[in-house]
Amino acid sequence: MSSTEKSTLKASAKPLNPKTVELDFFGIPGATFISVTLPIFLNIFHFATKVDLTNSSNYVSSIAIAFQTAWPGWSGLLNLRSVYAYLLWFGALVVLDRVLPGKEVEGVELRDGKKLKYKMNGRLVMITMFVAIVSRWWITQGAMPEFVFIYDNMLELTNAASLFSFLIAVYVYLVSFLPQPKGQELILATGGNSGNIIFDWFIGRELNPRIGEFDIKVFCEMRPGLLLWVVINMAMAHHQYLAYGAVSYSMWLVLGFQVFYVIEGNWNEEGLLQMMDVTTDGFGFMLAIGDLSWVPFSYTLQARFLADKPVQLPTTGIMAILVINFVGYYIFRSANDQKSAFKRGDDSAKSLSFIQTPTGSKLITSGWWGRARHINYFGDWLMAWAWCLPTGFSNPFTYFYVVYFGILLVHRERRDEAKCADKYKETWTEYKKLVPSRIIPGLY
Repeated sequence: MSSTEKSTLKASAKPLNPKTVELDFFGIPGATFISVTLPIFLNIFHFATKVDLTNSSNYVSSIAIAFQTAWPGWSGLLNLRSVYAYLLWFGALVVLDRVLPGKEVEGVELRDGKKLKYKMNGRLVMITMFVAIVSRWWITQGAMPEFVFIYDNMLELTNAASLFSFLIAVYVYLVSFLPQPKGQELILATGGNSGNIIFDWFIGRELNPRIGEFDIKVFCEMRPGLLLWVVINMAMAHHQYLAYGAVSYSMWLVLGFQVFYVIEGNWNEEGLLQMMDVTTDGFGFMLAIGDLSWVPFSYTLQARFLADKPVQLPTTGIMAILVINFVGYYIFRSANDQKSAFKRGDDSAKSLSFIQTPTGSKLITSGWWGRARHINYFGDWLMAWAWCLPTGFSNPFTYFYVVYFGILLVHRERRDEAKCADKYKETWTEYKKLVPSRIIPGLY
């Protein structure tokens, strides 16, 4: 090959970090709007858990009164104790993540051909947390002052987490501009390299921000928010026990379903490395506040409502909710396991039919994945219903999660569809004819 041909080939090669042209989330206005409103919504959720419309004839008036009664004044939105508590929580998990041993696995191949290594020790971190909680229960004889603090400072902790999310997003954005060692180039997120400060800070400019071998994005995805979700739910059950002398079946359902979900996620945390959050999205304010604040302080709405207003469910209601959750989990887990088995080439998946794409990928057209292109989302959404139904029907805000999560899943599905259509071209069109349903077989 001549030098001219080499130069031509090099010039035609795609740049490692292409400029972002199409801005997701409605661009800069959307990024600004979401950044401002998400922390506000998290505060509204705190007051929303105080709403009870059981004997109300005027829903709007009852909601307004509940909000006014719970309003602590501007000075009550944040305190130093909550800031210190959140920093202690985050720092302790960082230490556990670094100190405890774990299996080393490789992530997906990056645009430069390299694969990052990750230490998977979620099981040990989670077990250590549960041991610490049980130990504190025994030492304090059930008093659990930490749980009492969480219940008494929910609003302040919410805002402490949001403030920390803002600061960590600023940190990773600024660090992404630091010069790299000679011959190395930082890999930026394809969706967060627009050149606009607000948008790139929101979406995340760097794909995999790290401090040494410590991956900030993967850590935030799996540790502080998810585990705090569990701790908050436990604190709400503890408050209900102290206030009413027992934990209601409705609380046990919410606690059991959601704690199991987090445990199961940490037990199979390697699957995270294949998800769009890790492979495609940068780490900015969107993921930071989502992981660190939105998950623990919006996904706990059901337990926070039940802490003060125990709902007594009939046996038939309990059984129906259990069935919905079981069916949802079965679809979610067996579909994901089937795809994993197919990728590994296991005997159990050899009977599955598929389409070979020009890029070498295979699109499954039978089994669970022949029913819908994102059948696992359907199972996930069914579980969301099981988490909300134990709260009864006296507070519409406890059903926020099932509505929000449905919208989130559709948005993810649409993003993935656009990505696959661009990547697989005509093959994707053929695939959609064979698997016409998007999420819910026969309906959507």
